[in-house]
Amino acid sequence: MKYNFDKLIDRTHTSSVKYDLRQAFFEKGDVIPMWVADMDFETPGFIREAVIRRAEHPVYGYTFRDTDYYQPVVAWMQSHHDWIIRRDEIIFTPGVVPAINFAVMAFTKPGDKIIVQPPVYPPIYRAVSDHDRRLIYNQLICQEDTYLIDFGLLEEQAKDAAMLILCNPHNPVGRCWNSEELEKIAQICLENKVLVFSDEIHADLVMPGFSHRVFACLSPGVAEITITAHAPSKTFNLAGLSTSSVIISNPMLRATFSQVIEKMHLGMGNLFGSVASTAAYLFGEPWRLQLIEYLDDNITFTETYIRKNIPALHMFRPEGTYMIWLDFRNFGFDDKTLKNKLIHDAGLGFNPGTDFGPGGEGFMRMNIACPRATLAIALERLWELFSGIS
Repeated sequence: MKYNFDKLIDRTHTSSVKYDLRQAFFEKGDVIPMWVADMDFETPGFIREAVIRRAEHPVYGYTFRDTDYYQPVVAWMQSHHDWIIRRDEIIFTPGVVPAINFAVMAFTKPGDKIIVQPPVYPPIYRAVSDHDRRLIYNQLICQEDTYLIDFGLLEEQAKDAAMLILCNPHNPVGRCWNSEELEKIAQICLENKVLVFSDEIHADLVMPGFSHRVFACLSPGVAEITITAHAPSKTFNLAGLSTSSVIISNPMLRATFSQVIEKMHLGMGNLFGSVASTAAYLFGEPWRLQLIEYLDDNITFTETYIRKNIPALHMFRPEGTYMIWLDFRNFGFDDKTLKNKLIHDAGLGFNPGTDFGPGGEGFMRMNIACPRATLAIALERLWELFSGIS
């Protein structure tokens, strides 16, 4: 079956954060919204049909997750990531961001140092600071067309840190950390007894020519210090259903993590999230492959347009995710001026790079998970704004 990713869908008046909060976030309600990390594509029909079938039952009472929920997760991890896990290693969480918070609460105490790698997804910072833990910045090194990890600094920081929050694939710079890089992280963390929370929510959105390596798969020893977060939400556009999995091999860590969820009575989850997750993992591979092809074409379309028409604008081509990290520093604007020009002169709603912490100054994050026609209009507006400067 051929899926249509060119279809334009009106998402206004659906309580959509991306569309219906434009006025609140940008002070302008008609910007093209290319910020929040969900997609403007239809959630696949086989998922919608599964949810509708369940919704037709007249009772939405208390439910639980049985083998029908867990087995597709187990099978997906083995077939897509060569990762053999057991059902009892999977813990439901109502989203990856809550899972990061649960892990901070479960495995660290106030005042503990937690390493993050900016520029990085903003909620990671709050998961640390909101619980009175100390943020330690292992800032990524921006080098030409890519980003690298500062391993020398990481070795020093790990000596008295309790946890590292790893984002892989990395949001927003788009890196899929390779085996050599992950092995170095693992060695440092094992030597210093640092736990690793590995946020792998974008693991199934890796572009052609690249691959995702599950951090916990590096060795049995690494699995013992790793808490892995995975979800179908980014891949299949299910973010509103708040359903994700945390996978922990170490039984002691798993029990400690589970206790936090049980104390807050958050383990039941969302009935329709469970149904959608199961359908995604059972039937979603053909759709996922076509999605990646379309996203990769969108990335190439963006890269070609920028190189030809706005050469002073530098784009980091993502290895994974559907977010593009754009470097506007050649234009000489401060961050406030840049944001205002994009919003009010071009009518574009991007995520300011400063939201992603140190190293985000002069950058913007652009979501290209939209129909090609929408992307073309956005790029034309960028050109019109900067043509006289580039």
